[in-house]
Amino acid sequence: MEFNEKIHTHLMSVWRESKSFFGVGGKEGMLLLTDNHFIFLKRTERMKKWWGAVTKRQVVSLLQNRSTIQRLDGYEEKDLQIDLKEVKEKYISKITFDNILEIEEEEKTWGSVLKIEAVENGKKKNYEFSIVQDWVKYPIKDPTKYLNVDWKPCIEFIKSRQRVTK
Repeated sequence: MEFNEKIHTHLMSVWRESKSFFGVGGKEGMLLLTDNHFIFLKRTERMKKWWGAVTKRQVVSLLQNRSTIQRLDGYEEKDLQIDLKEVKEKYISKITFDNILEIEEEEKTWGSVLKIEAVENGKKKNYEFSIVQDWVKYPIKDPTKYLNVDWKPCIEFIKSRQRVTK
């Protein structure tokens, strides 16, 4: 993240599914759009203190207004800087907007999916992101209910900031 970069979108309880050949399962985390980056951070111990309450408020907000351009209270740029330093590199996807090759949304019967094809660490990767409303915790944590949201504002934000396009 650059020195004076601001957060424009902050979403919690996001399920990231890797669409690579050897990709197994998904990861829960939060998704952030800053001035120049698409960031996915895996949930950490530090985040557990406020995660539950914030995700409940987010669900209510997204049920009232489906737009994914949201900022959640209690998480600022300084918190993102700390998390980027403390979270292990393998649990962070930090992609500059110019490295996003394809981005689109897809409506499924069970929820909305943000699909991204990007170059990350020199390799082409495909991901799908969904916002989860409810989880099963046993035997392993897995989403049971997804939200239908509008990913178009995020897509338009990213495309408007890309300097390199097709």
